[in-house]
This record gives sequence, C-alpha cells and structure tokens, in this order.
Amino acid sequence: MAAPCCHRCGESLTSARPSRRDVCAGCGCDVRVCRNCAFHAPGSHHDSREPSAEPVPDKERANFCEYFAFAAATLPVGRGERSDGARAALDALFRKS
Repeated sequence: MAAPCCHRCGESLTSARPSRRDVCAGCGCDVRVCRNCAFHAPGSHHDSREPSAEPVPDKERANFCEYFAFAAATLPVGRGERSDGARAALDALFRKS
C-alpha cells in the first residue's frame, strides 16, 4: 500500500492515525479531512461511500468523522494525468483558429 499523501501538496504523511490537530509538514493544511479519506467519493450521498457518516460541509477542513481512514493514494489538487488530460481537451476545444 502506498504511503498516504497530502491532498493539497502531495507531501508524504507519516501518522497512521492522525488527530484532528495534525497538519501537513509541506503546506500546513489539515490532514484529517475528507479529501484524504478512503471513503471520500464526490457525487455520492454526503460525498462519502460510508452510509452512516455525518455530512461534513467543508471537505478540506479537519473534522471529527469516526470513519476516517487514509486513502491508499491521493492526488494533490490540480495535479495528475486525469486533470492534465481534461485541461488539454478543453484547450483544444476552445482554441481560437
């Protein structure tokens, strides 16, 4: 299993069970957030695959969710092949001739 990474900067995270107060050493953002969770699923009910999870309004702020578990790997915001490919497709679609 890959080491968990910060959802914002990609820094490796060392704590296996982060507390609500833990922050990333690379960018200072909260670590125990929905965006770093294995159950995070945008578009599903409350954006979580865990049906018993309480709704969390801000997915990038620390919360008290009891179901939190690090995702196997998270891509930092704005990075990754999928977002790069989507951006290239949009640029090609709206390119001025």
